[in-house]
Amino acid sequence: MAARSLYAITLDAADRKTLEALARRGRAEHRQVLRARIVLAAADEQSTAGIARALGVVQDTVRKWRKRFCHEGLPGLADRPRSGRPRVFPATVVAEVKALACELPAHADVPLARWSSPDLAREAVARGVCQQISASTVRRWLAADALKPWQHRSWIFPRDPYFAVKAARALDLYARVWEDEPLGDNDFVLSADEKPGVQARYRKHHTLPTGPRRKMRVESEYARGGTLAYFAAYDVHRACVLGRCEPTTGIAPFSRLVDQVMTSEPYASARRVFWIVDNGASHRNWAAAARMNDAYSNAHMVHLPVHASWLNQVEIYFSAVQRKALTPDDFLDLNEVTQRLLSFQDRYNATAQPFDWTFTSHDLNQLLNRISRHDRHAPQPLAA
Repeated sequence: MAARSLYAITLDAADRKTLEALARRGRAEHRQVLRARIVLAAADEQSTAGIARALGVVQDTVRKWRKRFCHEGLPGLADRPRSGRPRVFPATVVAEVKALACELPAHADVPLARWSSPDLAREAVARGVCQQISASTVRRWLAADALKPWQHRSWIFPRDPYFAVKAARALDLYARVWEDEPLGDNDFVLSADEKPGVQARYRKHHTLPTGPRRKMRVESEYARGGTLAYFAAYDVHRACVLGRCEPTTGIAPFSRLVDQVMTSEPYASARRVFWIVDNGASHRNWAAAARMNDAYSNAHMVHLPVHASWLNQVEIYFSAVQRKALTPDDFLDLNEVTQRLLSFQDRYNATAQPFDWTFTSHDLNQLLNRISRHDRHAPQPLAA
């Protein structure tokens, strides 16, 4: 007759229910399921040897979890804290490698534009930081602090001393405010610009559509069919685009866009129509503003500061045009490009909603404050 275990288990209804649910759970960890089954079998007065045979484990495993449950209950079935693998590299080495990743390679006299994990590993060994280290270890250390020195992002300092004042005018118009007064129902705000150099590229072989386990295939070789410019005025609050295609950019093509918009309703009879534009040659400086106001007394041109096209909402629309209508491109001629652009414009207007623009004058001041801490020549925040 088998000897009775010293660790007899008696379960109350709540513990039994919990253990039975864990033992049946299909996605639980196997070790947790096994421990629950050991305890349930022990509670049913099965012998240690019998439980071991039934579950395919050694008897010492059964004894361990019987004893643990007797002394600690359900919490005793959890894993004990472990010290883990001993540290191979001291914290100082980790810190030095991360500091090296935050240093430009040129400052270290290394002929690289950007660091990669293998480059950092080799440089750490060359500097005597450590005797040997793998690229995967370096990559894991950098990932812990979200360091990615192999990536870069282009940006530019605003140089206009009145950057904040000029930019704030456009941001206020987006919020339907002009000179501290709210806009009326008969006031409209347009964001306008041109997308130059739209190419008609005819692929040497037909584009193949998507198929099972196959992406769309576009031939790399193409014949050039010329370029055109796409002019567009985006109504910020109505999410409506009016645009046209022209052979090239310039004052005259932009003036034709103005005529197209200002002779159509509701802009022809509007009290005021504000045109937010950048400093492109087609609509640069006070002369362009005067030219527009002379032609249409209710039209007012508002210039963004230099290097602030990112504040022009029509650029978001142009991004959608590029992604959805022009990429990948495969056009027989410029007429087909024109038809695609104008058809996309109609499709966009049918379902568009105003952009959820949240960048305000307050956000602009915070941004310029951060920039000024990097460059003492950067303009100070001046927005109201």
